[in-house]
Amino acid sequence: MSLDEYISAHTTPENDALEAISRDTHVHVLNPHMLSGHIQGRLLSMLSHMIHPRRILELGTFTGYSALCLAEGLTDDGLLITVEHNDELEETIRRNLSRSPLGGRIRLRIGDCQEVLKELQGENQIFDLIFIDADKREYCAYLEQVMPLVPVGGFILADNTLWDGHVIDEAYNKDKQTQGLRAFNETVAHDERLEQVILPVRDGLTLIRKTGE
Repeated sequence: MSLDEYISAHTTPENDALEAISRDTHVHVLNPHMLSGHIQGRLLSMLSHMIHPRRILELGTFTGYSALCLAEGLTDDGLLITVEHNDELEETIRRNLSRSPLGGRIRLRIGDCQEVLKELQGENQIFDLIFIDADKREYCAYLEQVMPLVPVGGFILADNTLWDGHVIDEAYNKDKQTQGLRAFNETVAHDERLEQVILPVRDGLTLIRKTGE
């Protein structure tokens, strides 16, 4: 048994809806490795339960797995807005969200994340928890745009911040996604309004708490 198998065997299992989404994504969707998966999904759920947010924003829906995991920790009157730029995934996402009772508490917006963020700012929306998992080249731009949407004491999670180790590998110095993630990590590390820790889970997950305006 590998260490990953050991961890999986000793972690709360996926529910039936999540297991079905994972299976169908790996069979029918390109780049299934983008799915959060069992271990990270249970971590997202645990963090959401700990924060107990009333409002969650997710940037990058993919097939809906992570949205359902995050929604598990919502307050009774809570709502999650998730944004996906790939309109070809819309039918798949809506079908997957409908697999769970939590799907009724999730609102899908199809469009460019930065454009949707502008709309949310114009609507004076506030979120207790924001999960960034979209275009890695735009993480710094996303961070700048979500800061006004998060109150002091609110949380931001950013996925893929270790990028399979590429962030410390000089062979990827010219890779745009690696450059974007390095810039994001540096920006977060030196922003006095933030506290953060990078967890070496899967591809790297950064937990950020907003401590000042």
